[in-house]
This record gives sequence, structure tokens and C-alpha cells, in this order.
Amino acid sequence: MEIDTLARAIAEGDRRALARAITLVESGREDHRAKAVALLEALKGTGREALRIGLSGTPGVGKSSFIEAFGLMLTEKGLKVAVLAVDPSSARTGGSILGDKTRMERLSRSPAAFIRPSPAQRQLGGVARRTREAVALCEAAGFDVVLIETVGVGQSETAVAEMSDLFVLLLAPAGGDELQGVKRGIMEMADLILVNKADGALEAAAVRTCADYAGALRLLRKRPEDPEGFPKALTVSAHTGAGLAEAWAEMQALADWRRAQGHFEARRAAQAASWFAAEVREGLLARLTRDPETRARMTEMTERVRAGEMTPEGAAAEILAEL
Repeated sequence: MEIDTLARAIAEGDRRALARAITLVESGREDHRAKAVALLEALKGTGREALRIGLSGTPGVGKSSFIEAFGLMLTEKGLKVAVLAVDPSSARTGGSILGDKTRMERLSRSPAAFIRPSPAQRQLGGVARRTREAVALCEAAGFDVVLIETVGVGQSETAVAEMSDLFVLLLAPAGGDELQGVKRGIMEMADLILVNKADGALEAAAVRTCADYAGALRLLRKRPEDPEGFPKALTVSAHTGAGLAEAWAEMQALADWRRAQGHFEARRAAQAASWFAAEVREGLLARLTRDPETRARMTEMTERVRAGEMTPEGAAAEILAEL
């Protein structure tokens, strides 16, 4: 399909064209990359804007269940919802399960929803390398809300905050102890902390956990882009739907306040600049590996490092000096 034809189909909301475009931007082939850049440039003028919500959480916290319940609630309100789910890739084989559509069976059948799983591959930060471009494509296709689900929580799983308007951290009841090591990396970036599974026998534990995190949030330094009371912690239940409407109301209130204060556009501008710098770095590394002379020199220096003839630092310094 020609780029102009594909761009028109995406702008008209064609889901098959959107899926094809995301496959194109995720491709590592050089000719596909050129087409992907042309497609993104062609769609830049649509002027459409979705609310980008990043979502992270510990494994087993119920991210997929929450997204399905939350997404169904939004579609019932007449909103179009796109879900970009990033699956962890095997360090041995490089493969990913990509099973999020089966986890979100009801949401995947909704005509107002679009679910796209993508492999993380070797990308750190909990997102795939081209997730930001997939977000831009979903916006151009007319989706109102884009949910970006990361592979899981950790010190490096904060890259999603660099491509979203709101960053939501999903926690399980009584899960504080195992999160001590990641609090500083994640909690400082979270706009909203949602304690899931607040139903049945776990409801009391969820309320206590929510109170604990609300207290911890008060100890963090207030950010200039937050109104009074944010970030805040709430309880939700993906099983019963309790708290989902309240969480959505808080997200809307925060987004509206940031728009009114000018923080929303400033945040997006800073994110665009950050991803521009990242794209330049990735492009430079790709060019180095494609150049035959540099590749041969890298192989030679690698063998010298393996043999103990040079330190890794010395070999790297010599390669960089030659460049």
C-alpha cells in the first residue's frame, strides 16, 4: 500500500490500516524505516490528540484485568480506546507470547477498542522501541484514549512516563515490602497510584495499603505540574468495577488542570525533544554497525578485550577516537 493511501485510511479510522502501519514502524528493515518516517510525517497534520495514559505495575497485579474493565467503562461512555501492550521478550530466544488480546477478550471484541501487543525485544524501560510512534498512529486514527501497558515494574520501567500525559502505577494489596527497592524510581513519577483487587477478602488490606501509599506520597517533594492533592492513591477493583469511575474522574481533573496551566503542552514538547535525542543516538549506533570497516575494527578490538590485551574502557576510547 502506498504511504499516502495508508495515511488516508488511518485518518479515516481503518483499524486494519492502523495495524499494518504499526507493523511498518516496528520493522527493523532500512527501507521500511524510511516509509515509516514518511508515514508519520504525512499524519502529523491531522491535529488529533488523545489522552495518553501510561500504566505500570508489579507482575500479577492485574494490569490486563484492570485495562479491560477500565477500557470497557470508557467505551461505554462513547470514547474510542487504544491499548498498546508491551510483552517481555525472552533473553534466550528473543520471542514474546503477545497474548494480551486473549487476556482482554471482552475489550478486544468492542468495535470502539483497538489492542496491539508488541515485543519489548532488548529495549529497556518497559516499552518497545517504537511504542511512541504507535501512540502517534493511534492518535491520528482518532482514538480518544491511548493506554500504554509496560512489561512490569522496576527501576528502569519509567520510560513510559516519557511518552504519556499521565502515569498510573497499579499496586496489589499488602504489596509494600517487595516494592521498597523500586519506590524511588517509580513513585516519584506516578501521577496516580491505584491499589487493585479491592474486593472480597482483600478489600481491607487494599484500603490499608492505599493509606500507606497516600502517606508516602505526602513525603515526596511537590512537583510544579501537580495541583493540590496530587499525586494521590485510590483503591479500585477490576473484578467489580468499584473505583474505576472515580479514577477516571481524577485523571480527567489532572489533565484539565495541566492543560489550563500550560504544563500539558510543555510536557509533550519536552518529551518530543527527548525522543529526538534518543532517535539520533539509535541512528548513530545503527550506522556504526552497518559500516564494514567499523564492524571489522569492532570485531578486532572485541577479540583483544577477550584476550585481556586491552581493557574495555581503553578499547572503547580507541574506537571513539578513530571515529
